[in-house]
Amino acid sequence: MPEVKVTKELAKPEASSPALFNEFFTPALPFGKFFTLSPFALMREFTYEMDRLFKGAIPKLETGLFVPAIDVKVADGNLVVTADLPGIKKEEIKIEVTEKALLIEGERKTEAKEEKPGFSKVERSYGKFYREIPLPEGAKIDLAKADLSNGVLTVSLPVPEIVKKGLTVPIEEGGKAKIKAA
Repeated sequence: MPEVKVTKELAKPEASSPALFNEFFTPALPFGKFFTLSPFALMREFTYEMDRLFKGAIPKLETGLFVPAIDVKVADGNLVVTADLPGIKKEEIKIEVTEKALLIEGERKTEAKEEKPGFSKVERSYGKFYREIPLPEGAKIDLAKADLSNGVLTVSLPVPEIVKKGLTVPIEEGGKAKIKAA
């Protein structure tokens, strides 16, 4: 196989670069190119290098912040609140009803274990949650019921029929709107 001689030439800085940057250009140092970059290019390069440095180095741990998703609706004279609480046992949930609000609180604990020959890793995360749902006036708090099934908590309690009070405002183009009582 014939030998190929490879030579490496240093790129000359652009003529538009300030003279101050040109005298500090040191290609022998790994950070030499940073002296010729604009501040924005320097920031992009720094972000890229930090991402490359820490990629996969930091395990993805939960932050401890857990806010369960809830749905609130009125159906058949009951206020029904459903909360998604996957992996949480009923002993870890506290439900309290006051005249003004329904309080759902608890704590989620997770643990992940990984064991290999000569290696053992355990990650734990804890997260408390607290949700407060305002109740309409006249709710019968003594008849509240709760059920936890397949990670979904359902709380229902009778409420009086809610009478809507308000005005309907029609939208008109180029004219004046007339207000009607609802």
